[in-house]
Amino acid sequence: MLSIKQYVLTALIGLASIGLYSCKSKKMVVKTPAAIVKQEPQVAQKPAPEPQKEQTEPAVVSKPDYKFGKLLFEFNSSVLKTGSFEILDKAASEMKKDPEAKFSINGHSSAEGTPEHNMSLSVDRANAVKSYLVNAGFDAGSFTVQGFGEKQPVSSNATEEGKAQNRRVEINVNP
Repeated sequence: MLSIKQYVLTALIGLASIGLYSCKSKKMVVKTPAAIVKQEPQVAQKPAPEPQKEQTEPAVVSKPDYKFGKLLFEFNSSVLKTGSFEILDKAASEMKKDPEAKFSINGHSSAEGTPEHNMSLSVDRANAVKSYLVNAGFDAGSFTVQGFGEKQPVSSNATEEGKAQNRRVEINVNP
């Protein structure tokens, strides 16, 4: 009697011999080269003569318009309103016309709350504007930040419309 090892060995030899006969020989595949493109010889061309230079005046750079408008804020907030981005983008483009200019950023608040809180809030608002401008590529040293709290209202604090006008930041060019 054959042992299990002999059966397994016989089966393996049989499978190996069947596998060898069933394999097809592989042929080497030769890829044909791409069509050869005949290149034309390059002919050096003479550069076109430069047009005669007319005396032109230097480009006139318009003076910056520093009337930016007021940046308004919500009650008890130093987060910029989305409507302020358009004003700040215009301010940034005008400021870039004179890179040596220095600016003061003045924050204000309405009369709601304690004077200490309003002072802190007005400084936070001015710093929010400064951060926006620094992120737009300006040097932080170009700006001075000052908070005035409720001390310089532009409208009456007796109405909601007046309070909304007083919650603002103004950007001024320093002389």
